[in-house]
Amino acid sequence: MSAQRQEGSPSAPLLGVRGLAGGYAPSDRVVKGVDLEVQAGELVVVVGPNGAGKSTLLKLIAGLHHVAEGSIELEGRTLAQQTPLARARAGIGFVPQESNVFSTMTVRENLEMGAYLHGRGEEARVEAMYERFPVLREKRRAPAGTLSGGQRQVVAMAMALMGQPRMLLLDEPSAGLSPAACEVLFDTVRELANDGLTILMIEQNALAALDIADRGIVMVSGTKRADRGARELANDPETRRMFLGGSDHPPS
Repeated sequence: MSAQRQEGSPSAPLLGVRGLAGGYAPSDRVVKGVDLEVQAGELVVVVGPNGAGKSTLLKLIAGLHHVAEGSIELEGRTLAQQTPLARARAGIGFVPQESNVFSTMTVRENLEMGAYLHGRGEEARVEAMYERFPVLREKRRAPAGTLSGGQRQVVAMAMALMGQPRMLLLDEPSAGLSPAACEVLFDTVRELANDGLTILMIEQNALAALDIADRGIVMVSGTKRADRGARELANDPETRRMFLGGSDHPPS
């Protein structure tokens, strides 16, 4: 795995979430008053048990679920009442866990679909995706549905990057992938962060995700239980035993 980002001096967060509550319907409270911040260029991973509200949190930020109360700000711009399209235009790129590519369309056509927010310079951005992810050039004429799971995740991330986001939201990107594909995926995510992209990622593969992250957040029952440096969180025996699915002995 690539080295983690060095800690810098505190600054105003790129993303600020305050008292966020909501869920699938206006009356839902799957997420129950969560506060979090993500600094520009930071890779933050949200982990926790099934049903903790992790994916719901991400979808509230992306505008796909109902915000019952609380605020969401991106670079000081209020987003909580904005449409998903408005949030995308503000700089939020979202990669869902499922149905994240157009299966019958070619890889090239998927990238073109990802460029809808910024039509100008599309060709240059497609070429940039080919340079960053060489497999996309190799598979550019193949229907996305014929690719391996790891390759489809690369297509999905590249589609989001075509929109030139300020922040990328990743919902369970390693779901269904082999261990080898997971390692490649996590290295890719870390490289994106190393290049300055801000990333908030939900991940069930908690310990592997924390290994590449700058910071980790633990969610349980719709609330935030911990928010610490990723290495510190992964090495905490109680946190490992209760929330991360590992033994209470950190790796040597």
